[in-house]
Amino acid sequence: METVILTDPPRPKLETVEAFSTIGVATVGEAMGRTGDLGSDLRPIQQGTRIAGTAVTVLSWPGDNLMIHAAIEQCGPGDILVVTTRSPSQHGMFGELFATGLHRRGVAGAIIDAGVRDTQELRDLGFPVWARHINVMGTVKNTPGAVNVPVIINGQVIDAGDILVCDDDGVAVVPRRQADDVLAKSIAREEKEAATRAAFLEGQLGLDRYGMRPVLEELGVTYRRHPEAEPA
Repeated sequence: METVILTDPPRPKLETVEAFSTIGVATVGEAMGRTGDLGSDLRPIQQGTRIAGTAVTVLSWPGDNLMIHAAIEQCGPGDILVVTTRSPSQHGMFGELFATGLHRRGVAGAIIDAGVRDTQELRDLGFPVWARHINVMGTVKNTPGAVNVPVIINGQVIDAGDILVCDDDGVAVVPRRQADDVLAKSIAREEKEAATRAAFLEGQLGLDRYGMRPVLEELGVTYRRHPEAEPA
């Protein structure tokens, strides 16, 4: 593992990042062809929070948070700290004191592909975190790692400056170079869903709106009156 801290990674336009903060993770994932999902077991420690921000990545040794201390210096307004470990770890890598420092720097939140602790204090601070585990077990600060290098979570590569979209459903990564295209597709999907929602509120069925009745027929699905139904 290369031990390096990369400074000043490229970031997408601020207005692009801010636009993603109003769009749901599910919508973004669908707009990217059902990709970018960081996994169903990376869960928020809070509810009712939706954020988007640019990744500052950390690759640490399991049970060692030295490189998180180093990464905080590289974080600024609108960033999201993304912490991974060289191999799986359940240690409480991140807690209230880290969040306090990041909050002071305007960081939007953190994604911890390991353990987090001080969850009540994090909620009280209003600092959103998505984590794989909650664990009180602490860490040491002895082993070098890397900051702002590409990392992998759930098979998804996250590079410094990529956009993370986070809400109650989970987290999705939008590669920086694809941000404008994914944003346009996400907005178009939201508009389409708004029209469908309005149709459903007026009583239209999904079977008809999506043209699925012929599909049922082609698959051999038939309608038959229940034998105990009341006479028509």
